[in-house]
Amino acid sequence: MALSFYKYQGTGNDFVMIDNRKLTFPADDEQLIRNLCNRRTGIGADGLILLQNHDDYDFEMVYFNADGRLGSMCGNGARCTVRFAKQLGVIEDVAYFLAADGEHQATIEREEIQLKMADVVGVERIEDDFYLNTGSPHYVRFVENVDNLDVYAEGRLVRYSPRFNAVGTNVNFVQRLSDNSIYVRTYERGVEDETLSCGTGVTACALVAGLTGMQSPVSVKTPGGNLKVAFEQDGMGFRYIYLIGPAKLVFTGTVPLLEKV
Repeated sequence: MALSFYKYQGTGNDFVMIDNRKLTFPADDEQLIRNLCNRRTGIGADGLILLQNHDDYDFEMVYFNADGRLGSMCGNGARCTVRFAKQLGVIEDVAYFLAADGEHQATIEREEIQLKMADVVGVERIEDDFYLNTGSPHYVRFVENVDNLDVYAEGRLVRYSPRFNAVGTNVNFVQRLSDNSIYVRTYERGVEDETLSCGTGVTACALVAGLTGMQSPVSVKTPGGNLKVAFEQDGMGFRYIYLIGPAKLVFTGTVPLLEKV
């Protein structure tokens, strides 16, 4: 038995994409998903995404972390899924779809995809840092020189701290580049390492930057490329949040699947 797959990436955040409209993929097999995402013995990816039919939407996006477990909202993954849906002929240039945190809308404009994110109702201050949920939980810390930071070590200290150990959190380190731009590096739970970009993390950092005086849209540099986040501030919350950036097909292929004994 062979599995057909598509590999997509959004600013270096990469995903194994599966057309699961016929519900043939064994989504309960965590070991299989880990194997497919493994960079040495599998296809290699930060996560795996199933595109599935839904009666009320153009499609449903089901996201799994690289550890094989069902994940929360993934912003870069969602933009890749929108591009994938167009490739499959499911949509044209506008998508209404369901993800882990509810419904989303997206628009394709040439190379860029504008993804509407869920509203954010509040931001928590933790000493000099911030904590908020942009579809996934994110801890945000501003630093002077993010390039010189050991993101893996520093991220794990927060992710496995007593408060966050049980459920986990993504950890973002942010450097101000100008009056309206930031540089973000992210430690992602589920991957348990730094990724080249994190869409919900970039969104969280841009919103926190908005709290400190930056105007929408905020330009965001990541190790994997550049994104923009547009928003309207509503007190300590935000609405009309858009994550804007590219999503590209990398390659397609098939991989053999062994039957479970």
